[in-house]
Amino acid sequence: MNATWYDVLDVDPAATSDEIRAAWRRAVADLDPTDRRFRVLNQAAEVLLDPERRAAYDIERIADPEPDPEPEPEPEPEPSAEADDPDPSAEPVETPGRTIPLVPGWALVTVAGLVAAALVVAGVLVSKPSDASVEDGTQQAQAAAERAIVPLLSYDAHHLDQSAAAAQPFLTTNEKEQYDKLFAVVRQNAPRTGTVIQAKYLASGIVRSGTDRVDVLVFVDQATRNKQHPRTPVVYKNQVTVTMAKVGGQWLVDDLTTNEDRS
Repeated sequence: MNATWYDVLDVDPAATSDEIRAAWRRAVADLDPTDRRFRVLNQAAEVLLDPERRAAYDIERIADPEPDPEPEPEPEPEPSAEADDPDPSAEPVETPGRTIPLVPGWALVTVAGLVAAALVVAGVLVSKPSDASVEDGTQQAQAAAERAIVPLLSYDAHHLDQSAAAAQPFLTTNEKEQYDKLFAVVRQNAPRTGTVIQAKYLASGIVRSGTDRVDVLVFVDQATRNKQHPRTPVVYKNQVTVTMAKVGGQWLVDDLTTNEDRS
């Protein structure tokens, strides 16, 4: 029988979301971002941490176990195999940058994320903190990013002032300026499109740690409703790299880059 997503993360099918999230973090903790196992581990986490997708997957798995996903094989232990032969499954990386989003309602999701479309490698933990104080600060930055992601990636066309106010406490001075510029576009277009975006945090991992700056990769769903989709929301699967900066003893968001997928 082919391996299931549960096998990939080495968890029981009855495991809770917290257990699955912990297993995913353990699995990617010591992997290099270029390791081909990253993509499989992240795919498993995305499915099993989404209640609706997990329920649908369990039904398929029980009804017909043969099509279950098969993780990519472990690389052969040859010294230079991966170094000389780039992983064909690795996702391309583009230089992130900010752009003003287009007027259509679906594009306002990008504005809410404060970034232009940019591809990020679905991997975590490029470097691990070696000092206890750095490790503690990294954990605090990660927790702060998890708290910030929902208000930063959500807004309601009918309550834009409240939406903007909810995001402000999580931003550095520099990022507040960027947020205000981009949110001005939301104010111009959201009332016309009736767009309402509700973000949902799924999981996170450390990309890079440091004493005063930490990069956190956050998995998040964004359910988007507008005049074209007033009842059934369109869901965007995002992987957001959040740069956290320590300002006055507090970890704040100093930059975001995101890759969104429409599902």
